Amino acid sequence: MSTLRIDAHQHFIDYATVDYPWIDDRHGALKRPFMPADLKPLLDSMSFNGSIAVQARQSLHETEWLLSLADEFDFVYGVVGWVDLCSPAVSAQLESFGAHPKLKGIRHVIQDEPDDRFMLRDDFLHGLSLLGRYGLTYDLLLFERHLPNASILTQMFPEQKFVLDHLAKPRIMEGQLDSWRSGIQELAKSPNVYCKLSGMVTEADWANWREEDFVPYLDTVFEAFGPDRLMIGSDWPVCTVSRDYRAVMNVVITYINQLPTEIQDRILGGNCARFYNIDEM
Repeated sequence: MSTLRIDAHQHFIDYATVDYPWIDDRHGALKRPFMPADLKPLLDSMSFNGSIAVQARQSLHETEWLLSLADEFDFVYGVVGWVDLCSPAVSAQLESFGAHPKLKGIRHVIQDEPDDRFMLRDDFLHGLSLLGRYGLTYDLLLFERHLPNASILTQMFPEQKFVLDHLAKPRIMEGQLDSWRSGIQELAKSPNVYCKLSGMVTEADWANWREEDFVPYLDTVFEAFGPDRLMIGSDWPVCTVSRDYRAVMNVVITYINQLPTEIQDRILGGNCARFYNIDEM
């Protein structure tokens, strides 16, 4: 039995301006479709077996669409979709999708909510409380300022599996560490929280970053979460506004290169497979 190598965080984009309001002129390179046929050669070139497709639009259609792609393409091992956790109809939405074997988790774009306490609202908490009955994880997409509330949230649901996307987007270009580090350390105290080693390049100087720019941030999450709760992710195609797929993935691969093989295997796929309940081959 070999350990799967899994890109734990990527998106598919069927570009239309109205559907992706976050794709602005600064993200001009993303104003086109990015589909499974585009991703597969990139995975193959890095000897990755498959990926987790994560929602990029907050709509039920997005979840349906990603699941249809996962049905069509075997290398899409799982989908992190969207349902309206705050809706009175959330139970029906989860019931509709929950039986699909490739729906692995749910995500809401917390970072775009004007209320920094959004994730502690009663309606959101109610929706989140239902995920366990469907065996679904929850992806935390947020900024440094949200970390204290994320710590409260994850402690409220000790049986719910959470994963932090993009290290909570530290201010790498500014070299800011201290307040982010303390928030990460507090969040990591909850053993039900994992962290994706993803999304770093878009928080750095897009044109001029070097791999060593990320070392203090990687050091922090490795110390806080340990090697059993970390997983590599590309954030493709968003990462391509900065560098190509190989360069982005190599930030993490180079960092872990001196670690024992079994630890590398966990970070490059084993932890992701365990977190998202993906059968190893």
